Amino acid sequence: MTQARALTPEQVKRYSRHIIMPQVGSNGQRKLLDSKVLIIGAGGLGGPAALYLGLAGVGTIGIADFDVVDMSNLQRQILHQNSDVGQRKVRSAQKTINSYNPDVNVITHDVWLTSDNAKEIIMGYDMVINGADNFPCRYLVNDACYLLEKPLIDGSILIFDGQSTVFMPGKGCYRCLFPSPPPPGMVPNCAEAGVLGSLTGLVGSIQATETIKLILGIGDSLSSRLLLIDALSMDFREVKIKKNPECPLCGDNPTVTELIDYEIFCGLQTEKGIPVEG
Repeated sequence: MTQARALTPEQVKRYSRHIIMPQVGSNGQRKLLDSKVLIIGAGGLGGPAALYLGLAGVGTIGIADFDVVDMSNLQRQILHQNSDVGQRKVRSAQKTINSYNPDVNVITHDVWLTSDNAKEIIMGYDMVINGADNFPCRYLVNDACYLLEKPLIDGSILIFDGQSTVFMPGKGCYRCLFPSPPPPGMVPNCAEAGVLGSLTGLVGSIQATETIKLILGIGDSLSSRLLLIDALSMDFREVKIKKNPECPLCGDNPTVTELIDYEIFCGLQTEKGIPVEG
């Protein structure tokens, strides 16, 4: 039997508010330190999720994003500061996370996600947080997580509305909710419609909380439940979701058995791959 590693005195002090919680304790803190979480997008949702996972002591955090910090990001993307404008987002994210907690091993994936590299990147992690704001990336990450049997902690935001859920292996997927994407241009993104900056912190924090619960094996996850948030009225609603037997990916007779061309699937075309701006 492998002996559990001892927490250092610094770790005991840093994570003391976790350790005194009966739901966490020293054993739970070691689980956090040994876990590996990939975050898709170093933007509005990925930022608070990454910060709170880093503060919680998640040992390895992967950040996948192929973009640079723009001034317009600073209204909501808390991983980046004014001095980071023009810098690669993954580097800014790494610097910020480690400034809070040097314990964390931050792995940067400064690449466009494609059907050629998504599975290779995702397979090195225990679970994935999706903070992408475009449909090709959302379907790509969903399909890759399902095929690799990785939990997917999903979230999205627009204007004053947010939502979050958890897709566990074998218990449904994003395609169960949305079998096919909307026609191009029908659903605006944040750059086109806008988003309340603080809403990204709310949904990203929910994603971080769901991730921590999964790592620790505590509580009731949002699996099979879709949490809907209307920040304008501060109304939280919950919708039950079920695995769709007709789902083309996880249904009884799947037609999607490998990663496809998601730009064509969503009626879009890019030269390099799929951006993950959040």
